[in-house]
Amino acid sequence: MACVHVNVPELRPPGPNQSVYREDCTQCFDSIDDPSGLNVCLFCFNGGCTGERNHARLHYETIKHPLVLNIKRTRKRIKRDEPPQKVSKLAIAAETETDRYDTTTQVKCYECEIEDVDKTAGKLPQVVDAVLKANTFARQEEVKAWEQELTPCEHTLCLEQEAPREIASGDLGHCSKCDLKENLWLCLTCSNLGCGRPQFGGIGGNGHGVAHTNESKHPVAVKLGSLTADGTADVYCYACDEERVDPELPAHLAHWGIDIRGREKTEKSLTEMQIEQNLRWEFSMTTEDGKELKPLFGSGFTGLKNLGNSCYLNSVLQSLFSMPEFQQRYYHPKDTPPATLTPAEDLETQLRKVADGLISGRYAKPDSDVIVSEHTPEVPHQKGLAPAMLKHLIGRGHEEFSTMRQQDAFELLLHLLKLITRSQHAAPMQNPVDAFRFAMEQRLQCLNCKKVRYKIDEQESISIPVPIRRIPKEARMTITDNDGKEREKEEFEPVTLKECLDIFTAEEVVELKCASCGSSDGFSKRSLFKTFPTILAVNARRFELVNWVPTKQDVPVIVDDEPIPFDAYKSAGLQEDEELLPEDADTSAAPKFVPNEGALSMLEGMGFPRVRCEKALHATGNADPEAAMNWLFAHMEDPDIDKPVDLGGGSASNKAGTSIDPESIGMLGNMGFNAPQARQALKETGGDMERAVEWLFSHPDAAGDFDDGSGAEVTSGEPSAKPMEKSLPGSDKLPANFQLQSIVCHKGSSIHAGHYVAFVRKQIPEEGSPSWVLFNDEKVAKAAEIDEMKKFAYVYFFRRV
Repeated sequence: MACVHVNVPELRPPGPNQSVYREDCTQCFDSIDDPSGLNVCLFCFNGGCTGERNHARLHYETIKHPLVLNIKRTRKRIKRDEPPQKVSKLAIAAETETDRYDTTTQVKCYECEIEDVDKTAGKLPQVVDAVLKANTFARQEEVKAWEQELTPCEHTLCLEQEAPREIASGDLGHCSKCDLKENLWLCLTCSNLGCGRPQFGGIGGNGHGVAHTNESKHPVAVKLGSLTADGTADVYCYACDEERVDPELPAHLAHWGIDIRGREKTEKSLTEMQIEQNLRWEFSMTTEDGKELKPLFGSGFTGLKNLGNSCYLNSVLQSLFSMPEFQQRYYHPKDTPPATLTPAEDLETQLRKVADGLISGRYAKPDSDVIVSEHTPEVPHQKGLAPAMLKHLIGRGHEEFSTMRQQDAFELLLHLLKLITRSQHAAPMQNPVDAFRFAMEQRLQCLNCKKVRYKIDEQESISIPVPIRRIPKEARMTITDNDGKEREKEEFEPVTLKECLDIFTAEEVVELKCASCGSSDGFSKRSLFKTFPTILAVNARRFELVNWVPTKQDVPVIVDDEPIPFDAYKSAGLQEDEELLPEDADTSAAPKFVPNEGALSMLEGMGFPRVRCEKALHATGNADPEAAMNWLFAHMEDPDIDKPVDLGGGSASNKAGTSIDPESIGMLGNMGFNAPQARQALKETGGDMERAVEWLFSHPDAAGDFDDGSGAEVTSGEPSAKPMEKSLPGSDKLPANFQLQSIVCHKGSSIHAGHYVAFVRKQIPEEGSPSWVLFNDEKVAKAAEIDEMKKFAYVYFFRRV
């Protein structure tokens, strides 16, 4: 019986910007490399596994798309008696997927119950061919992220073209100076066609396009093989010596009679080749004496692939999913996946997918594709899982995390915790971020009248300053650099975690005018723990200004393996002999704040926006640009960091007296918040709707404000609804002892370069006590010399014991 769905109107090839999930399942990490392969829906291009869990059939039962393309891939076995040749700049060679794998395909119809539909029937040839040629979802998102970095320039925006003419199609087939038929670049000024330079992946080129540019000084050229029907292509400006975007590319090509409609891309773009090259970086997995670290496999020892500068994400995920709170929340192997039409776009689904991949152990086994020889480790490392869909979701709409640049792991942690808090947590499931929450209590005391004010802030982490003290030159080591020259290595005195915490909780003087006694002597300010979390995330800030550039310095921080007492950092709260400042006494009523011009210009010169610089100087005494810079690093994720604030004199508006717009309360009510919660959020944020939403998400346990300003008792469906005392996150019980459980380490002088790895304290099977395990992207091994790595960690995760 023939399938009746091969000509339905809904069956069409994927568009150039449509995601095709043809590599791994959208709900687990089963892939085309599994024995039964992957089923790609030919209507919406969802990828579904076909093994025991059979998410492909679940997709059909949910959406009723009948036709799928089953793709199976097996590794070709190539016998090698010698190590592969090193890549050189002049002879760039790379294996293609065809070189590495044999791929088989089969069309199936669930509704007609046909296992082998004729691939030549109806629209199938066109659709199947387009699916197989499309970039995988992971690669497509990487390309989009890289392309977001490209911008137009004066030469593409103001391009002047010579008199128009129609180029014969035959003249577009090869270079005007040689017989090369690929890697061809069209000069947009005069229509000369020249071959490019040799490119990664074995693509040849004699540089005739560059030679034409040098002779003619025509600045902009486009790579013909990269043209797509939607008007994208590789555009290079030789005057800027940069890849660029040409907003008028279709018109500039039409000037030479080239119609891009219906055009198919035939060659990899420069971005695609750059991504492939980035993924070939290797990092050492040996000890100082050259011994290979012992690879680990099984449940809890699964690696994550580097998606091109994604080690910051991998290290954070490994740390989080080693915690019981995250495992219990997202690892449910026997449950039916969440009901959603777009599993790849659903955060809950993708977090469960990552949990299953990392915890189940099903994917943590030696890479069977590796040819073991005398040139490879005795036991090869695992392939690792590619969390591309989660990375895309986390970064979507974010200025930094949507790019392919290296990012700050601590900022990523804060961003991810915020997204998880905003997501739904149906009972009895608990928000795992609750384990991170605690309260800091800030104490302000007027230096003149000695009256005090206490303020409580809920937090999910702390960022502690690391004092930077250089070892004198005469005591430094001498090292040999890459050029064989001896030079002194800059070294720093070790500091203890206790010293960093002492500085973090130390008393400081701030310039404020007391509205109670009128004194301008200022206030002493100190912040201590009101409650303690179950998990304490600590960011160690080792930055200082070097030529006014924030530079990370390798200052060793000594952290004990044994539990560390935090009792000394607990706030005692209001004392019997202390007098509170009156509620209507505004301690912010200081003389008009004028930013220190010298410090302000230095901070702006580092690239910080002016409003952030003013806030930082206001918060740190208005004198020290380094202190202000450290404040900025610690408050990057504040929801109101870019909101202008009143830094002038006079009394700020009293929150309690703020007039609240009933329409705003109604809008927040439509988002699921009750009226008291909405009223409190709007009063806390001066009536700003956007900031009120942020405040509500970051204060999920807020009791609410039951005073509607009418003087009447507010009810909410109950005979008498009165404000309840707000419970603070965390626990105030003592003793408060914390033990180090995992660290995220960074190598490099900048958080935006270098490499991140994670070390996690885990129980290794058949070993008595827990050991430290290194997660270096897809490589997982028992760690060596952990004491040295702990000294240079960037993020520490402590558990209360």
